[in-house]
Amino acid sequence: MRLGVCSACLPELTPHQATEAAAAAGYAGVEWRVAAETGSQGPAHFLRNNRCTLRPRRDDIRHARKLCDRVGLAVVGLSGYVQVGDLRGVEQLMSLAAEAGAPRIRLWAPPTTDGGFHQALGQAIAFFGEVAELAGRFGVQALLEMHQRTICPSAALAKQVVKELPPHLVGVIYDPGNTVVEGSEDPRLALQILGEHLAHVHLKNAAFERAEGGGPWRHRWTPMNDGVLDVPAILRRLESSGYRGWVSVEDFSTDRPPHEALAFNAAYLRGHATFEPTTGERA
Repeated sequence: MRLGVCSACLPELTPHQATEAAAAAGYAGVEWRVAAETGSQGPAHFLRNNRCTLRPRRDDIRHARKLCDRVGLAVVGLSGYVQVGDLRGVEQLMSLAAEAGAPRIRLWAPPTTDGGFHQALGQAIAFFGEVAELAGRFGVQALLEMHQRTICPSAALAKQVVKELPPHLVGVIYDPGNTVVEGSEDPRLALQILGEHLAHVHLKNAAFERAEGGGPWRHRWTPMNDGVLDVPAILRRLESSGYRGWVSVEDFSTDRPPHEALAFNAAYLRGHATFEPTTGERA
């Protein structure tokens, strides 16, 4: 396996600072967040003011690739926010990925809405069928991320969308941290369900805490070694299943400052699994 980090979880850092810190901490690549808003001064936030973000422009993408090349990191992939049905957006993101030498892009399933599950599932299946054609044209694999508040929070539901598509064109991001919030499955079962469509892994941890004043408990993101997930067991399961792809750290906890969290997560994960050395070689 190869160890990467998602720039989405480094909102305080600029792309230059992030690549320097990731290389120093022992990562092999960066998975870049791509969005129109790249952050500004003021309190950083993972979603609303994230400075470790690339604009969907060729000059930003080329700059990020140069930053990675300079310190021997691979561009693991591009994580955009393209909506289901926006094939033009997919085409743009794949074109940027090809520019960056990135072999994959991240996409989501439709959100859970009042339109109903079956209608949304049909839309997702049709959309990803068209996405597969674009993937073949650009040579960039499209990945469906398992994500809460979408119709694919679990491996079983993600498989419903991609099962008829060639795995080398459309795969699934296994994100067990997200399944703590919604879609929890035993990791062994999840990996068996995904089979050849398992294409990428995101790792983070989470826990539930009692809401102030009572009511339903709420989740919060926690350090990699302190949450609901048994991360070392998940890594062992990935290795025993024969998975040899990327594992991207997507730690949204705020217990440690970014440089310290980067170093801790790399050391912790490398202490529980065998990852390839950092050679700077492209994926």
